[in-house]
Amino acid sequence: MTTAEHPDTGTVHTVAAGHPAAHATLGAALHAAAPGDEIRIAPGTYEEALRIDRDIVLRADGGTVTLAAPGGTTPALEVLPGARLTLDGLTVRGGAADRPAVLLSGGVTHWHGGGTDRGRLEVLREAALTMTGARLTGAALAGALIRTIGAVRLTDCVLEGAQGTGVVVGGDSRLELTGTRIKGATGSGVRVREDARIVLRDCLIDGAGRSGLLFEDRSAALLVDCRIRDCGGEAVRVLDSSPVPRDGDPYEAADGRIPAQADGGLLLYGCELTGAGADALHVAGAGDAVLDGCVLRDGGGAGATAVERARVRLADTRIVRTTAAALTAHGTARLEARGTTVRGSSANGVLATGSATVSLTDSEVTDCRFSALHAGGGAGLTLTRLRAGTTPEHGLHAVADSRLTLTEVHLTDCGMSGLDLSGAAAAEAAELSVVRCRNGVVASGGTVRLTGCTVTDAERAGLTFGGGDAELTGGRVLRAGTAGLVFQGGATVRAADVDITEAAGSGMVVAAGATPDVRAVRIVRPGKNGLIVDAKGAGSFEDCDITGPGFPAVHLGEAAAPALTRVRVQDAEADLSTEDGAAPTVRDCVSWKVEDAQWPAPFAPVPATAAAAASGAQSAGATAGDGTTTTVPPAEENLDDLLGELHELIGLERVKQDVASLVKLMRMVQRREAAGLAAPPLSRHLVFAGNPGTGKTTVARLYGRILAAVGLLEKGHLVEADRSALVGEYVGHTGPKTQRIFMEAMGGVLFIDEAYSLAPAHATGGNDFAQEAIATLVKLMEDHRDAVVVIVAGYPVEMEHFIDSNPGLASRFNRTLLFEDYGTQDLVQIVEQHASAHQYELTDAARDTLVGYFDHVPRDGRFGNGRSARQTFQAMTERQAYRVAENDAPSEADLRTLSELDVPELELPKQDLPPAELPDGPAGAQARPQPYPSGPGGPVQQA
Repeated sequence: MTTAEHPDTGTVHTVAAGHPAAHATLGAALHAAAPGDEIRIAPGTYEEALRIDRDIVLRADGGTVTLAAPGGTTPALEVLPGARLTLDGLTVRGGAADRPAVLLSGGVTHWHGGGTDRGRLEVLREAALTMTGARLTGAALAGALIRTIGAVRLTDCVLEGAQGTGVVVGGDSRLELTGTRIKGATGSGVRVREDARIVLRDCLIDGAGRSGLLFEDRSAALLVDCRIRDCGGEAVRVLDSSPVPRDGDPYEAADGRIPAQADGGLLLYGCELTGAGADALHVAGAGDAVLDGCVLRDGGGAGATAVERARVRLADTRIVRTTAAALTAHGTARLEARGTTVRGSSANGVLATGSATVSLTDSEVTDCRFSALHAGGGAGLTLTRLRAGTTPEHGLHAVADSRLTLTEVHLTDCGMSGLDLSGAAAAEAAELSVVRCRNGVVASGGTVRLTGCTVTDAERAGLTFGGGDAELTGGRVLRAGTAGLVFQGGATVRAADVDITEAAGSGMVVAAGATPDVRAVRIVRPGKNGLIVDAKGAGSFEDCDITGPGFPAVHLGEAAAPALTRVRVQDAEADLSTEDGAAPTVRDCVSWKVEDAQWPAPFAPVPATAAAAASGAQSAGATAGDGTTTTVPPAEENLDDLLGELHELIGLERVKQDVASLVKLMRMVQRREAAGLAAPPLSRHLVFAGNPGTGKTTVARLYGRILAAVGLLEKGHLVEADRSALVGEYVGHTGPKTQRIFMEAMGGVLFIDEAYSLAPAHATGGNDFAQEAIATLVKLMEDHRDAVVVIVAGYPVEMEHFIDSNPGLASRFNRTLLFEDYGTQDLVQIVEQHASAHQYELTDAARDTLVGYFDHVPRDGRFGNGRSARQTFQAMTERQAYRVAENDAPSEADLRTLSELDVPELELPKQDLPPAELPDGPAGAQARPQPYPSGPGGPVQQA
């Protein structure tokens, strides 16, 4: 036998069967070896069972070396506590597939290459294992069993063909797999139980007969860039788990950093779950899962399911082609998603039942076979900046007692309704948009609140209200295929400030038994009646405008008894037609340019092309096609009165001076022309540069009226437009759309807000037709340079880029009016103005406190200048109402007075933490907010 000294590992022993200078067996070499020795093994199969109780190195000396158990249940290799074993290139074969081939009951083992080809690997108690490039095959029940408090790491390994579970991890184990493949297990690929923690990086779980990953008890996992595919059951199934830690919640992390370890819950980053026989992700019990940047596709069930008490959160995740609903939530589960895309579901895109809650933000749900989103039971859906549609059914369907909260939701191309509510389903929606659906919104029960809702190109009705309580505030219905608004029997509806344009049928239809309360609705060019009240219908209609109807503006069926107050009709064959027994109550209704008029004409003439009439001293607005708003000025206004009205505006001193200078210049031009002298070049088009809420629209409206008073414009009315009103959605749509808006403004002012969006600073081209809109606009300004004034408005820096984006713009817009932010005193004065208009009075202490409040309001991107002042006034009235409500018998003074107690608390940015949460030392002192001056009533509180 041969031994040799090795400087690093001690004595080197060789094993070669039949070689006189080597050990014949591994056992003999092991018996002769001292701690730290190396045993080099010649190729061959050695039927032995080794028990390692010291530090030793077993290394294959070229070729294949197999250590095979002689039979029975004894492992071929066992490592005992205290030992340190290095295996290099050895394959271990156990005596039976359902028994351990390798048993690590203690010590530390480093295994490179080789692996097992029958029997499982067991790592128990306090054993630690590092395995690299090994292949584990031929095991039954489990390919590997990990139940140890020692660290276990497998890198670039393959576990294949286990007749049972690929890897079972339990107890307090910590397992890390990197670049490892687990293939063809007949059970689950990996099963994690009890308090075990696993980390998988760049791993593949392929073809598991059941779940790819199965989690139970209080386990936790972190998966990064892993693939789980073609499993017979779920790709990932969570029956229970530990919770995701609240501190440093990875779902809320702004910097997107991936945790280094699994501290709680199930975290998946950049993973793909494909081809599952059931759900891609199924979370039950108290399971807690977070997916970020993942793909779930081509599954036989749902994409992600949360049931019982589970919580699932998705970020920047794609769910594609699912057999069941892509996202499902049942029981009391919570499911949240942001930046997530759902496409190609064979059922619903989102399904929520029971008492589950679902929240989707900045996400998309399209191409579903059933309704894109469905809520039933008592489920709650909160949807923010969501796009959904392209479905043969509803875009959003809510039944039973479900609850919806919608903000900036966009529903398109639905075969049924964009939004459909039935049963006792309740909804609150702000800035809801419904485009190209069979019906726009159908609400037949529950409580519904719609604010700023837009329905465009509905095949049938724009909005339909049945039973229940509904409130519609603001909004537009454009080109409805039948009626714009439908009120069915039993509906309690309050509608205000709604524009209905070019409905193919009637603007509003009221069925028998309905009693809507309608105010300030503007109906433009309906194909049939502006308002039709069926037999025995009723309701209240106040301050409404009907322009250009195809049939009589108002038609009342038999025994209909609505109340019509200040209804204005223009450009119609008839203003009112009635059937037998109709008994309307008519107050102050007027008509003009009506062939068969029952109502008198207004005292002041109104331009024939106007879409609405002036009401008293205040101009009225009307919505024209494609979302523009037309404001008609009173006729024959006095220039001095208009300039006085301009100078009564709060703040804006620089703007007032600029407008006054323009008026003087215009008068001088007129005098030169009257004297037969050549007029100097004069561009009346303007750029209004300023932040939101600085009065740009108000000044634009006055500017048009001033030009009309001077005689430079025929009418002086204002048409407001934005990008959506000018830019089309397909080739050939933009030019006519822009031209139509421009013609609406003939004789007046075309005011384009946020004009910079037509030429964004970082535009990438593609299918953006905004440049066509600009080119069309420039040509029209040249063709009609004396008939229309164009004002473009927006942020100062962005407007500079916009003007520079086209030479035609730069030559036509050579004068910019800068609207500076309001100062503190201006903001206080605006609050006082609102208070006076609403019969409130401010105390001196309230004024002083407002000064301190506005001095310290952050002037960031959320600051709205005059709009912020109005919101502050509204907040003060709400706080006053709560305060006065505690008084059982308030006096009139109590009801009118706004005190310093009603000034809202200043909301500080998150970085301005209270002193107790700031670090000590100069850094903390610098970050601490400083209190602002208080009024006589005491310091203003900080939130």
